[in-house]
Amino acid sequence: MANVTIDGIKISVPDGSTILQAAKEVGVNIPTLCYHPDQAVKANCRVCVCEVEGNRLLQAACSQPVFEGMVIKTRTPKVIEARKTILELILSHHPQDCLNCIRNENCELQSLAAEYCIRDNPFENKVRGIAKDLSTPSLFRDPDKCVLCRRCIEACTVIQTVNALGIENRGSHAMVVPTLGKDLIDSPCIMCGQCIHACPVGAIGEVEDIDKLMAAIADPDTIVVTQIAPAVRLALGEEIGMNTGDLPMEVFVAGLKQIGFDHVLHTNFTADLTILEEGNELLTRVKNGGTLPMFTSCSPGWINFCETFYPDLLDNLSTCKSPQQMFGSLVKTYWADKMDIPAKKIFSVSIMPCVAKKFEAARPEMNASGFQDVDIVLTTREVGRLFRMSGIDFKKLAPAPFSPWMGEYTGAAVIFGATGGVMEAALRTVYEVVMEETLGDVNFTVARGFEGIKEAEVDLNGLVVKVAIAHGLSHARILMDQVRAGVSPYHFIEIMACPGGCIGGGGQPITKANAKRVERIEAIYIEDAAMDVRKSHLNKEVTKLYEDFLHEPLGHKSHELLHTHYHAKNKKFL
Repeated sequence: MANVTIDGIKISVPDGSTILQAAKEVGVNIPTLCYHPDQAVKANCRVCVCEVEGNRLLQAACSQPVFEGMVIKTRTPKVIEARKTILELILSHHPQDCLNCIRNENCELQSLAAEYCIRDNPFENKVRGIAKDLSTPSLFRDPDKCVLCRRCIEACTVIQTVNALGIENRGSHAMVVPTLGKDLIDSPCIMCGQCIHACPVGAIGEVEDIDKLMAAIADPDTIVVTQIAPAVRLALGEEIGMNTGDLPMEVFVAGLKQIGFDHVLHTNFTADLTILEEGNELLTRVKNGGTLPMFTSCSPGWINFCETFYPDLLDNLSTCKSPQQMFGSLVKTYWADKMDIPAKKIFSVSIMPCVAKKFEAARPEMNASGFQDVDIVLTTREVGRLFRMSGIDFKKLAPAPFSPWMGEYTGAAVIFGATGGVMEAALRTVYEVVMEETLGDVNFTVARGFEGIKEAEVDLNGLVVKVAIAHGLSHARILMDQVRAGVSPYHFIEIMACPGGCIGGGGQPITKANAKRVERIEAIYIEDAAMDVRKSHLNKEVTKLYEDFLHEPLGHKSHELLHTHYHAKNKKFL
């Protein structure tokens, strides 16, 4: 332990602690910009400087380790003036268009400028004037707003091992750029959006589709139908002034109908459907000697990753579409027939925690209904903006029900939003199908938790099925390399591109720490435990779907509407 003094407060902290860590222990707030609690220390912005007695130069609190007897001063005029000057210099190369920025009122640089009372900048504003990169349907880059914190690079390179972003040039000419190309679309970017969470400003953000939605709502000949993903409700409260998980689903539905959605349904319906199709596909592969291990196919960021870096393993992917795309194909066929609505009049909206879903919806394979199955995708953040724009007061809304036919769901569908959830949901159903007996305890807790890789074995009437779960693509790469090398011991592998799974998706409310993702996961399992029905094959509306329309899992109609194939991408990324 080291005994130090911070602004006159004496404290003992573990050896190796930084000044920033020590200051937090005594409630002293030191500003940061390049620092991120879940990333390596970079110490390149210098916003966190402070005085250390006996040292002439100011020290970066995020990287400077404490030592016995250290005396630290964080609030002296010299420190305040230095921080203010550093912020003014950063702002002198930053656009002054805060009112139009996607991160307005949720921008770390904007907040610091306000905290340090920066009103008039003595430095001339010299913005480079580089055009936005709008090459992908999922996210954009605005290089002029980049503050060179390099947090996006670490998210992409270390957490996701995609390496789609890097630094070009040096000194004042340095820029964050896509690797191997001028635009993101030419890079190995998988559009997971973790760079958005890492960015402290508006240099990276999701492509917004709110205007397209409002045009559809305004058209009297268009029927606007939406699906809500399980991870969205849990996090949406964070966007509208509530705690995680506090927004009741029926009130969420009421809010959407107030805005002008004609019908509100739930992606959880097709999450349950996915389990029946995917579970039967797994059993078929195991019994008939199909390609193993089988990979889940719900996460579009993961699909992009596999197509880009592991095209030789595409046969291992389940052919099941994601719940979003299953829903899209069914809403313009089965549901349209049930509701007696012409499919051509339906504008299908998906509300998702994921920016890669925007790319997925635009894929040419996703038109099994004869139309684009999902017309637009809105992220959780976009829906938060939509509600604020519409002046919805959730405290005064009366609950409203889902529309009929595709609104029922089980607890197994709810847990799709967490890492390990798809695996646990599948095991609940596969166990009962194979064993022909009721599963007593449906909680496969071995599939839960925030560990990067989890594994388990399940005995199914003498057949020992080995499964693995990974979230975050650096962990997925470990499992994929085993499969490629022919040494994987598993039958079934669940992979989610984003840390924590969908609850940590690139379209969720911006958070700087994994602790918030853990909180969302806990809320998911609380919701699951409260459900009366917690097994996908007991969803009565899904049973009705098979009776009236699909007939059987993996049948002809199912393959036509619910299954697909993926394709290798440019080999220059391998």
